[in-house]
Amino acid sequence: MLVKFKKAVPIIEKIEKAGFEAYFVGGSVRDYLLNKPIEDVDIATSAFPDEVKQIFPKTIDVGIEHGTVIVVYEGENYEITTFRTEDQYVDFRRPKEVTFIRSLKEDLQRRDFTMNAIAMTKDGELIDPFDGQQDIKNQIIRTVGEPEERFKEDALRMMRGVRFVSQLSFYLEKNTYSAIERLAPLLQHISVERIYMEFMKLLKGKNCSKALDLIAESNLYEFLPGFSEYREQLKKATTYISNRNLNEVEVWALLLILFQNESIEELLRKWKMPVKLIRKIKQIIQAYKNRQNESWSNESIYLTGLDIAIHTEKVFCAINNKEADTSVKKIRQTFVGLPIKNRDELAVNGNDLMKWSDKRGGPWVREALEKIELAVIRGEVMNDKEQIKEWYST
Repeated sequence: MLVKFKKAVPIIEKIEKAGFEAYFVGGSVRDYLLNKPIEDVDIATSAFPDEVKQIFPKTIDVGIEHGTVIVVYEGENYEITTFRTEDQYVDFRRPKEVTFIRSLKEDLQRRDFTMNAIAMTKDGELIDPFDGQQDIKNQIIRTVGEPEERFKEDALRMMRGVRFVSQLSFYLEKNTYSAIERLAPLLQHISVERIYMEFMKLLKGKNCSKALDLIAESNLYEFLPGFSEYREQLKKATTYISNRNLNEVEVWALLLILFQNESIEELLRKWKMPVKLIRKIKQIIQAYKNRQNESWSNESIYLTGLDIAIHTEKVFCAINNKEADTSVKKIRQTFVGLPIKNRDELAVNGNDLMKWSDKRGGPWVREALEKIELAVIRGEVMNDKEQIKEWYST
């Protein structure tokens, strides 16, 4: 058993000693079976929240109305959630009422996919009432029970299913996929923030291209903010992204380049995307337009910045079916060889220019510094105060 689980075993033992059941559940068990890294372990128990709080001296109420209590043990936080069933769902996203129960099987039965409905004892014994292990072995994403019921309970589960295709390179089981096709319109009941979080995780997956293709084919794209007009562009993007190892920012830039939407910021704001990320994507798209017209030079790499230049080149190579490693390496080497990396490294400043010119400050100072900056980058003058003074005075 992995260290993450072993460190949490004493918590399960304390709960059991108090007369209750407790198991490892959810994504940590799934990832353990897939030999993937485990970030956090989740524990489910037959003990009700108040009973959990009586067992442990230090706890934090984070979602106690849903049965979740954080237990602080040896400096680490562990989420302990009571077995529960969920009543009728409201707006296809949240249960009207949560009922705490003592049955593990009933708790597992409410979960989204069979691979996430496996429990594990402190000794490593697996409890798998819905054949999640077999689905993991067969690389299949299947809902627990009827897919229509699961997706009507929480429509975001459709996006989660497609996200797992991207992350795990699994396949959606036939009935599960068919239900997504039929129920895609329910996604409009889900908050943009929740959709955005799933979509970003999807873009980080190694099989992102397949997942985006599923979004286009299943009509989920119609209910993603600003995507409804771009089915063909979305499908085209999958051919560019495949086997390209683009990160989520680069995929966003590539999508928007293909969409040819003039209101980039307006579209991205519909996603409630952070302003900083919007700005970065816009910078990549602008740099891409410049890259279409000319190859990289010392000047363009300097003005663009190393980070944006590399993102841009990877997107450019993906769209133009070119190998990116060599050109990215060349950009890095060029940047390393630049005489300055930013204006702060310039050997002169505005005070120097005003002193040399015996003039007051004004817009001319900024313009003059930009002129000197580019001259240094182009190799027209060394980044040396006296040499710049001589060059500037002539």
